[in-house]
Amino acid sequence: MSFVIGLTGSIGMGKSTTAAMFAARGVPVWDADAAVHRIYATAGPAVGPLGAVFPDAIVEGAVSRTELKRIIANDPTSLRHIEGIVHPLVDADRVAFLASTGAPVVVVDMPLLFETGVHEWVDATVVVTAPPEVQAQRVLARPGMTDPQFRTVLSRQMPDAEKRLRADYVIETTTLAAAESAVDCILGDVHSRIRSRNSD
Repeated sequence: MSFVIGLTGSIGMGKSTTAAMFAARGVPVWDADAAVHRIYATAGPAVGPLGAVFPDAIVEGAVSRTELKRIIANDPTSLRHIEGIVHPLVDADRVAFLASTGAPVVVVDMPLLFETGVHEWVDATVVVTAPPEVQAQRVLARPGMTDPQFRTVLSRQMPDAEKRLRADYVIETTTLAAAESAVDCILGDVHSRIRSRNSD
């Protein structure tokens, strides 16, 4: 059975970059955002159930994120209904990934790891963090991103300070070198825990 690391962090904290560091060290990574893209794609498992409730969300046989945002903007209560359809499909994608890999260590990359309760079944949690000014600079440099949009995303995520308190490991991503070193240390510790677990 694989040792599952739950990797999370607020927007702009360097989670994707850190996930790539784990991948570069041979650790399989399941990416929640990529899973959403898969289930929204043409003939994906979300197309039928979402289309049945929100037909305008289906464009050319796939789920349109733009249309979903418009639907939610017009009716904020629709978000819970959409999440009720999407989250179980994402969970199923993750379960299939974990069942298909025989790697000793895997990473589950989820922006809402704590918010969705997935942290309760992983073996260790890793939170990536950076100072607020660095976070804001990174996010606002993204094409089309505005400060109000940034604040809206932050309002839906658990505060960084609370995530760090809950984490088994914290990775500071202000510099790539510091993040790389932290990833190596975490993997070294995890492999020690695996050896200890196997010897029991």
